[in-house]
Amino acid sequence: MEVGGNNKTYPGRNLSNFFPHPFTFRGIEIASMEGFLQGLKFKSPEMQREVFKLVGIAAKKKGGPKNWQQSQTLWFQGNPIPRRSDTYQSLLDEAYDAMYEQNGAFRKALADVPVDAVLTHSIGRTNESETVLTIREFISRLNKLRRGEKLCKTPVVFPKQENIENQLFIQE
Repeated sequence: MEVGGNNKTYPGRNLSNFFPHPFTFRGIEIASMEGFLQGLKFKSPEMQREVFKLVGIAAKKKGGPKNWQQSQTLWFQGNPIPRRSDTYQSLLDEAYDAMYEQNGAFRKALADVPVDAVLTHSIGRTNESETVLTIREFISRLNKLRRGEKLCKTPVVFPKQENIENQLFIQE
């Protein structure tokens, strides 16, 4: 079953990151998973919160011009996160868990996927250095949630912001 924009029918389209599934993550209102993912491209916590409020193509367009690929660094509330890190994967797990726990429409769409259906996402990318969420990262999370697994084993703990700023200043 195709998940995302290429599927115009329920439940596939409703499992898209573009679909409006609001949830709260660490006290911050998120309008859609796409808003969350695109927001991670912004270093400024204020700008990030604005992007988190976006849904679908509006979120994609806002984050599209951001050139995070060169540094391979994403951000959460001013904290730098290497794209290829366990910290990043844990943050994604935590966000998907929050959406699953808080959004009944998302849970219902997952539950309504036929048991024998194989989830696919034909418009996604496979290279971690090119996208904030690969096909594998996306589909594997959906499959685990379908099986009732909690994704996040240990929530990410970020150092205090002033320590990060000092470390970055010293390294420069």
